[in-house]
Amino acid sequence: VQLQASGGGLVQAGGSLRLSCAASGGTFSNYGTGWFRQSPGKERELVAHIDRAGVSTSYAVSVAGRFAISRDNAKNTVYLQMNSLKPEDTAVYYCAAARATFYDVTQAHNYADWGQGTQVTVSS
Repeated sequence: VQLQASGGGLVQAGGSLRLSCAASGGTFSNYGTGWFRQSPGKERELVAHIDRAGVSTSYAVSVAGRFAISRDNAKNTVYLQMNSLKPEDTAVYYCAAARATFYDVTQAHNYADWGQGTQVTVSS
């Protein structure tokens, strides 16, 4: 499946952004989907994950309570609503799709398909 991430930008601390990940070329409801982020000098880390049906979600501790992941399988799109943004949220954000049924959602190598990334910059 091909993924296209969008919605990044520059926002002040305390502001909000909504990222979108549009899928094509496959049955999107067959894939669990994660949002990862990577900033310079740091490893790529999982931010949030949602299962195929959109029923089960999980979050990194650093974003729990501020970010919300959701999906609309009819539109082949996954969203990441980011509220109360902090400067430390600055990173390139990637969406990724996993084909396996059972996997460690935190491990990037378990995701076969990746979007191109969208830059999120939070100013203090």
